[in-house]
Amino acid sequence: MSDKDLELNVSDELLWDPKVDSAAIAVSADDGVVALRGTVGTFRQKREAKQDAERVYGVKSVDNELEVRILNGNRRNDADLRGGVLQALMLDSLVPSTIDAKVKDGWVTLTGTAEWQYQRDEAEFVAANILGVVAVDSEIELMGPTPSADNVQHSIKKAMERNAKLDADSVSVDSSNGTVTLRGTVSSFADHDEAVAAAWAAPGVSRVEDHVLVSY
Repeated sequence: MSDKDLELNVSDELLWDPKVDSAAIAVSADDGVVALRGTVGTFRQKREAKQDAERVYGVKSVDNELEVRILNGNRRNDADLRGGVLQALMLDSLVPSTIDAKVKDGWVTLTGTAEWQYQRDEAEFVAANILGVVAVDSEIELMGPTPSADNVQHSIKKAMERNAKLDADSVSVDSSNGTVTLRGTVSSFADHDEAVAAAWAAPGVSRVEDHVLVSY
């Protein structure tokens, strides 16, 4: 597929998604690497646009350079925005009470601790959906127990083998002191995300180094 065809397909995918206003988004492609530039009205749209691009066949990676520009009517001061984020986190049963949030100029920084990566992911997702947020950084630390490296590697490989979408033989797994390193090549972003999710789901994993490549 030529870069021009890839640009058109990504643009069509963005247009197809009713959650994303693609009117001010420019798409460029260079040997499968897609860049998104322009502006969107919410941080949620920025995240959704990246996911849309990753779904398109032929995309190897996405450079998301979209800027979030909040309309005047949707702007909130930092104290009000922090209150909205904290309220949303509190109402989500998947987010532990040990997670806090700071806000500066619409930029949310999540702090505190969690036992599982899915709790950290959920906190980021919740914060990203709050109107007025322009970006989300996570400084949440994972504090779960650290099992042996052999147990981590074995459990992750077994999870990959159970996954109908993923060729487990295409991804290697190494583990040391709670850090898991993934290497290999997969045929789609969906396979890439499944491999990373399997690594994060293992008990005691505090960091995942992702070296998995997407190749068509």
